[in-house]
Amino acid sequence: MKERGIIVTNHHVVDSFRQVAVENEHKERALARVVMINPHTDIAILKADNYFNADGIKINQQVKVNSQDQVFVHGYPFGMPYTVTEGIISSPEQLVDGRKLVQTDAAVNPGNSGGPMLNVNEELIAVTSSKFTNADNMGFGIPLTTLLEDITSFEQIQDFNLFYFKCNSCGTLIAQKSEYCSNCGNEINAKGFFELDKESKSFVSNFVEEALKMVNINPILARTGPDFWEFHHGTSLIRIFIFNNDYLYATSPLNELPKQNLEELMKYLLSNTVMPYKLGIYKNIIYLSYRVSITDLHTSYADTIKSNLAKMLTKADELDNLFAEKFQCPFTSFSKIVQQNL
Repeated sequence: MKERGIIVTNHHVVDSFRQVAVENEHKERALARVVMINPHTDIAILKADNYFNADGIKINQQVKVNSQDQVFVHGYPFGMPYTVTEGIISSPEQLVDGRKLVQTDAAVNPGNSGGPMLNVNEELIAVTSSKFTNADNMGFGIPLTTLLEDITSFEQIQDFNLFYFKCNSCGTLIAQKSEYCSNCGNEINAKGFFELDKESKSFVSNFVEEALKMVNINPILARTGPDFWEFHHGTSLIRIFIFNNDYLYATSPLNELPKQNLEELMKYLLSNTVMPYKLGIYKNIIYLSYRVSITDLHTSYADTIKSNLAKMLTKADELDNLFAEKFQCPFTSFSKIVQQNL
């Protein structure tokens, strides 16, 4: 919401995190602070200091929502590229677990959470929140009126460096650990939300993120899930993950195979010039990979592995340019160069 300088999403999307990564259509990421949450409404409001001059959502506080109105659900279902699905409003005030939600038959899937539902005038009517598991044509959104109430509470905040939990009973903003609201006494169970990033990271997670810091990569901007990292370093996409609980893998899809000069390219790929890394081909794409046993992270080789992991990022960024220039290998669709031109 550009005019207000905020980013709105679902509380269940940010969960217990106080800092998260936000990403634009060019796969550029920036840090955002979770400033206020309302778990009851499933709303979280974020501030980001350097957020790409993104387009904002239009707000018409007098917008009317009626059954059979056309609705468009925007988002990234299943992590796919930006997608819009179309449907109608089945019910503008469907009662679900004591809350009134906007119900639609437009396709809603994991990844749509926190995205906007817009009407034909591109005005916000709801924030997509959920769907019933195994139920077709039944998605839900948090009504604009509910969102505006939370935004009104947010606008009372003076210090955006603090973190606030909204009491659903009286609307008081609470900025410290508490089990009860200091204003109305309502049980809020907010204690756990004030423990910064309360989830405990695994040994492997700490190991990988220490390696990323060696090349000045902020781990928050690199994380994609538990024990999984996916990010661009230069033009190259990097993926780091655990395989079968036995191996730590780092891999990068570099370039597609060229139409010509295959013999010269194959000789280079087989020459083992990139040790300790490996070059290989899978489905017409050249990959750079590094694999180590998880048990090796606990040995005297740990510092060497950490250094190799960090250096691989630079090597991937060098190699995709080398293959493009020397062997006329096209960049893959994973490359930041290609994605920025989509």
